Amino acid sequence: MDPQKESVIVTGSTGRIGSALLERFKGKFNLIGFDREMSPHPPPFAECVCVDFGFDKSVELALRRVREGYGKRIASVIHLAAYYDLSGEASPKYQEITVRGAERLLKGLQEFEVEQFVYASTMLVHAPCEPGYRINEDSPLEPKWAYPQSKAEAEQLIKQQRGSISAVILRLTGIYDEEGNSTFLTEQMARIYEKKLVSHFYPGDLNRGQSALHMHDFLDALCLLVDKGKELPPELTLLLGEEETLSYGELQREFGRLIHNEEWETKVIPKPMAKAGAWAEDLLPGEDPFIQPWMVDLADDHYALDISRAKSILGWAPKRGLRAMLPKMVATLKANPLKWYKENKLPPPAELGAATPAPAPEHMSTVEHNKMLREHMQMMAEDHRSTLWAHFINIALGFWLISSPFALGFRGETAMLWSDVLSGALVVVFGALSLSYRYRWAQWANCFVGIWLLFAPLVFWTTSAAAYTNDTLIGSLVIGFAVLIPMMPGMSMEGMMLGPDIPPGWTYTPSSWTQRLPIVALAFVGFFLARHMAAYQLGHIKSLWDPFFGMGTVTIITSEVSRAWPIPDAGLGALSYMLEALSGMMGSKQRWRTMPWMVALFGVLVVPLGAVSIFFIIIQPIVIGTWCTLCLIAAAAMVIMIPYSLDELVAMGQFLKARMRAGKPFWGTFWHGDTMEGGAEDKSKEFVGSPVAIARDMFTGGVTFPWTLLVATAIGASLMFTRLTFGTEGAMADSDHLLGALVVTFTVTALAEVARPVRFINFAFGLWLIIAPWLLEGASSTAAWASVIAGLLLIALSVPRGTIRQRYGDWGKLIV
Repeated sequence: MDPQKESVIVTGSTGRIGSALLERFKGKFNLIGFDREMSPHPPPFAECVCVDFGFDKSVELALRRVREGYGKRIASVIHLAAYYDLSGEASPKYQEITVRGAERLLKGLQEFEVEQFVYASTMLVHAPCEPGYRINEDSPLEPKWAYPQSKAEAEQLIKQQRGSISAVILRLTGIYDEEGNSTFLTEQMARIYEKKLVSHFYPGDLNRGQSALHMHDFLDALCLLVDKGKELPPELTLLLGEEETLSYGELQREFGRLIHNEEWETKVIPKPMAKAGAWAEDLLPGEDPFIQPWMVDLADDHYALDISRAKSILGWAPKRGLRAMLPKMVATLKANPLKWYKENKLPPPAELGAATPAPAPEHMSTVEHNKMLREHMQMMAEDHRSTLWAHFINIALGFWLISSPFALGFRGETAMLWSDVLSGALVVVFGALSLSYRYRWAQWANCFVGIWLLFAPLVFWTTSAAAYTNDTLIGSLVIGFAVLIPMMPGMSMEGMMLGPDIPPGWTYTPSSWTQRLPIVALAFVGFFLARHMAAYQLGHIKSLWDPFFGMGTVTIITSEVSRAWPIPDAGLGALSYMLEALSGMMGSKQRWRTMPWMVALFGVLVVPLGAVSIFFIIIQPIVIGTWCTLCLIAAAAMVIMIPYSLDELVAMGQFLKARMRAGKPFWGTFWHGDTMEGGAEDKSKEFVGSPVAIARDMFTGGVTFPWTLLVATAIGASLMFTRLTFGTEGAMADSDHLLGALVVTFTVTALAEVARPVRFINFAFGLWLIIAPWLLEGASSTAAWASVIAGLLLIALSVPRGTIRQRYGDWGKLIV
């Protein structure tokens, strides 16, 4: 500390503006930088004081350090620190950091002799104006989303609680410099530089825009504020920005001319269409999109500023202008595009050869992180080159789709003909785009075309067996060659390069191939059975195979229940089984953390659809009055899949919970995956050893077969057939069938070690079986006592837990 100099506190001191301000004040003041502990330190000529504005104690300790090192006299506190994100949602951090953080700081400063408190707010607290008008400090306030709302609330709090401290509230425009460093401005530049399709569309009036402010002009204003602190009124609000407001259309034209030397055409699109596009882009796995649906509503907002108060009180006016700076910004971009993208924290296009410049994890140095970035990009580029053949095959499949209606003779199938021709054309286009690493989204586009091909024969009730077979086969292949064989786009770089195979606290990885293969195999069993029944529903075959119930299968799949569906329900089942098989084959043994969305989709296809299958099995004899052998086999396959899928869902849920606790966004992690601490490498070698050993690995990973549960399953199965074994009739027969199906489902689910507590549900089923014969009609005395015995056995068999061979982290506490 230099006793000859006054002291100045700058919060948010390691940010771009804070560090530039400290540099400007260098040598003039005793400088104290307040910022989070995890941030890089301020420059050596300023003391770093670590503080988290979300906690009273942290602010108290920071101010105690100032008092001990610099005394009670402070010339100025410039409060730049605040919370900001682009989600548009009202995060609790806005209250804790922006609003309550300012309150904590101001409250602590009451014990000091503070000449001036400068608060960085935003012009967005004002209602926008119409072109031709300007906003001044007395214009109406109307903050429209969480960030300006928190700033407006903090402004009011400062005015109420400043005490004897003079307060200056600065309502700022977007700050920029020659490098760009302005979120919305640089995103607009990047879209035009990359010639993205979205750069030609805007959901608002192109003649509207927002004022901007060069970094150096803002720093000039702050210097004047501190120098004139004693001359300023005790409470002052100032708007700071440039008087010329470039419209969005003007910026588009200038960027197009400067970057590509061409006229840049921008079309206005309806807001609902823009919102739908932004919403869909946000849902698709891939890079996090910048444009969010909430931004569309603000596209017509116009902010032109009247800065006459700043001119008269400070003698300040901007010396630079955005129009004059645009050529310099574009020149910086063109001189070193990769450096420009990194400087502006934007994901560079693939042709620049660098990955998204995510910050280095805490345990990794910048040098190590940069090395990992290079290795990741080399790996991604090499994988893309090595799998180009898959996209060429899709192009060939697309041409086949275009020609197949004519080759296969789709007579009277106009809808199917046009569906295949148009779908084939899209597969060709998206396959060609997929050849470029720049258009990774095209892989997902082809994936969705493939899904449509699986649906199309059912939607159009095609009478052509060739059309149904053709679309099912080609659709499945297109999906596989689009996203199954090539590396799936959109996964987190850290997730792919770092992190464990085995979840923390687990003894195996639930995403290994040996874990998933039983489910894939059973899905194909279900697919072929459902496909056979769908062929009958569509009229492609004249009879169905049913060795036990004769015409039972035909009766069920042509019943009113079946005809109530707008498409063949057996075909829908076949489609679901195929998607299960394909999703089961996607991803590596780390997909529980690299592809959470895929694990969730897999779980939805297996568990809820398994419940639907059981529902249809339950209603067959009750509602329709007969059975279906093929339906029973398919439902059994679906039920057996459930225990094999649950451990991966548990691991994925634990991972997402841990990432949210670490402050990571849920949806970003859900769609892109991430790394995590802990866990272990999986050193097991899949498919190595005798066939018996391989089969044991496949069917016993995370699943065990206690004799108690096997006997309970047999009891449940026997209950479903009391009509045949005991001649049970009426309500009692329906009850036995319903309870039997439920007992089988929940008991088989409990074979999964992570779901072992599910067995306790059999307590309730057992109690009902004991009392049901005395409440319902239709059971003989033999059947009644058999029901009582079955109930007692179910209760007894539900008590032992059975063997638990594996460990499951915190989930193990729930396995009782």
